[in-house]
Amino acid sequence: MLSICLETEGYRVTAVSNFDDALSEASRKSFDVAFVDLRLGTATGLDLIPALLATTPWLKIVVITAYASIETAVEAMKRGATDYLPKPFTPAQIKLAIHKVFDILNLEQKVTALREDLGRSSFDVDFSSTSVAMTRAVNLARQAAPSNATILIRGESGTGKTVLAKAIHAWSQRAAMPFSVISCPSLSPELLESELFGHVKGAFTGAVRDNPGRISMCNRGTLLLDEIGDLPLSLQPKLLRFVHEKEYERIGDYTTRHADVRIIAATNIDLEKSVREGRFREDLYYRLNVIQLEIPPLRERPDDIVSLAKGLLIFFGKNCHKTLLGFTDEAMSLLKSYPWPGNIRELRNIVERAVILCEGNRISVDHLPENMHTTYTAIRIGDPVPLDKIEEEHIRRVLASTRSLQEAADLLGIDQATLWRRRKQYGI
Repeated sequence: MLSICLETEGYRVTAVSNFDDALSEASRKSFDVAFVDLRLGTATGLDLIPALLATTPWLKIVVITAYASIETAVEAMKRGATDYLPKPFTPAQIKLAIHKVFDILNLEQKVTALREDLGRSSFDVDFSSTSVAMTRAVNLARQAAPSNATILIRGESGTGKTVLAKAIHAWSQRAAMPFSVISCPSLSPELLESELFGHVKGAFTGAVRDNPGRISMCNRGTLLLDEIGDLPLSLQPKLLRFVHEKEYERIGDYTTRHADVRIIAATNIDLEKSVREGRFREDLYYRLNVIQLEIPPLRERPDDIVSLAKGLLIFFGKNCHKTLLGFTDEAMSLLKSYPWPGNIRELRNIVERAVILCEGNRISVDHLPENMHTTYTAIRIGDPVPLDKIEEEHIRRVLASTRSLQEAADLLGIDQATLWRRRKQYGI
């Protein structure tokens, strides 16, 4: 009867009759709410509460019992229950209890989102652009957002791939659900697998407690796999299976789990080349590349530099408690002519630095880094300049657009020692 009552309200319900079956279902599927009776044959619902929470930490548990007492209610709350419902109860009471639980879940998700926003301390990016390529990418992103299609975002480092991925999540029907980011190059293959799919206690040295994994935590939400081109080859079959079937297993656990997670992948490398070189699976590439968005580099959209720089100036001006009127004509001209190898990320850093150094009410060229108007002169292939100048600028651009010396050396096709000597030679 309880199942019928909930199903008539549009909820998907799984009913089980004992302790073990409850744990089995919770280990295979993701639930928001559990109604738990205190009398479960030879077992007790009080013991089931922590067992369920160990499997699904975000689960909300409503205890139901005919043996209501203050002592059992207090004990149930201590063990992690959200609410307490004494028998006999009416359908109206069930509806009220479930509404209270979902109000709590929605508030928790909003608090988490607000904490993430405060932690990033970032300004809202305006996606309006005079660039045809950028406008095309944003329009396609808005069209694709309401669907469940996997999206591949391509662009140089610092162009705003993560920002666009979050916008796609916000424009989708999953907006109220979790959004999370995993940086594929930032973890070892073992830790990345654990972070992505989860593990059980004792699965490996250091696994002192269960980890549900990001996929489980993002159920019905969106997961961004940043720099997917650096995903270890050993993990690619497991990700391919999840993208295709939405099924996976945690490390150390053979239970097959299911999760409804939308995957967005981002990369700054040539994935087709990686496929040809055997560093990326062709079948995974095609699974991820359902809808491809290409973000053009900042140097190809000079008019956008103006609007972005003004927005960043206002943002950092407020943070530093300064009233700034804008940029001088010379400073703005320099910003528009600079090639921006680090794209929006570099622009953000330069504007923040300028705001901190500025003691007047306008940003001038004196507040911009020296290399912007000395070393960087927007050299192009074929310009009448020495070869070493082209090499120097190319190395500077690569260093500005990569996260580590090893990544820059790999991209340049030289070893770190050679890169170190070139940096010393050019004073980089």
